Amino acid sequence: MTYRLASDKELTDAKLGEFIARHNGECVFRYERLKNAYETDYPILYEPEKPKWKPDNRIVVNFAKYIVDTMIGFFIGNPIKLSVNEGHETVEKYVEFLDQYNDQDDNNAELSKICSIYGKGYEMYYVDDKGNIGITYLSPFDGFMIYDDSVLCKERYFVRLYYDAEQVLHGSVSDDVKVRWFTMRGKIVWDEKDKIHGFDGVPVTEYVENAEKIGIFEPVLTMIDAYNKAISEKANDVDYFADAYLKILGVYLDEDEVKHIRDDRIINFDGDAENLIVDFLQKPDGDTTQEHLIERLEKLIFQISMVANISDENFGTSSGIALKYKMLAMSNLAKTKERKFTSGMNRRYRLIFSNPVSGMKKDDWVHINPHFTPNFPANILEESQIAGNLDGIVSQDTQLKVLSIVDNTQDEIEKIETEQEKIKAADSVMTQMFTNQAKF
Repeated sequence: MTYRLASDKELTDAKLGEFIARHNGECVFRYERLKNAYETDYPILYEPEKPKWKPDNRIVVNFAKYIVDTMIGFFIGNPIKLSVNEGHETVEKYVEFLDQYNDQDDNNAELSKICSIYGKGYEMYYVDDKGNIGITYLSPFDGFMIYDDSVLCKERYFVRLYYDAEQVLHGSVSDDVKVRWFTMRGKIVWDEKDKIHGFDGVPVTEYVENAEKIGIFEPVLTMIDAYNKAISEKANDVDYFADAYLKILGVYLDEDEVKHIRDDRIINFDGDAENLIVDFLQKPDGDTTQEHLIERLEKLIFQISMVANISDENFGTSSGIALKYKMLAMSNLAKTKERKFTSGMNRRYRLIFSNPVSGMKKDDWVHINPHFTPNFPANILEESQIAGNLDGIVSQDTQLKVLSIVDNTQDEIEKIETEQEKIKAADSVMTQMFTNQAKF
């Protein structure tokens, strides 16, 4: 859901209340369901209880968490690397400080996880009490962005919400100049003070998983519910067959005889054996149908979510190009997410550099280039062979990018050049020594 307000209209109390009500509805009917799925809280746990004499297993297989965590490990398991264009060492040093100061690798990973679960997440910027720029992440539960109604869909306001210990709703509204705070007490009550935030724009960035803002497991959530129900019924059938009723026809047993059969597991009857029937009472066996359903659901869950089932026993036997083909769908999905994440990071540094506290020039953010490294299983031998075959065909920078063990190709090139200079210097010394010896 996108919240929009015409460019020529201000955010009134009535309109803000309407947006908050819509947001609360979306939290209850959508985000809460997605959150519960990731946290292993599924509808099957709340199904009506069966009679005591019936097996009542409630098994949850949390595909949602598996899909999200697998995607996060693949997409951002290798932290995002930032490179800065040559000649801008001041920008490079500030970005390194900013990322370390805010534990940005962890922030990026958590923000990526939020986007995978809910389809979108937020990153907020502020000046802390030490005079440094802080960065924190927010989930869709914590607030929402209001855009204008133009084709560019520009950010106009960000509304952050939270409840205190007494369940009173508090919040703040940030526009492109200042931040205002309010409390909901039957109506919106504004604080008297506001604060200039110093950023050239709304100091929050919305990150999205995709253009539709759909969570990565949201399209398969009904299949996960069906899988949990099917496998729980499968477990119920196993319990049923383990505790099947013993059927004895043609003779009457008193309670002591029944107890003797149950405890000692011995049956010995006198009388007409032809008219005596002793066997177990069983219901029709649906094992084959159940197994087909469970297998089909599992296959569809991974197929539709486009995330590879890396725990599959056949997955680990693949290598090289075959492995990459199996992960192609997830790789394509990660590429889409990478483009969206890059767009968010561009806005991050544009806003931060616009604040005088940063000490940077307003347009210096254009010199920052993020690099994503998919977390493919590495085959160093194969990579080194490919890199060796590229010698003389492509640049050294492109050649080194083939190697997953190289984090920063520019640093690696500088190290190579330094080592070559040392070798040349050593060779020069040795040549001079032999030359001098030859003279004598």
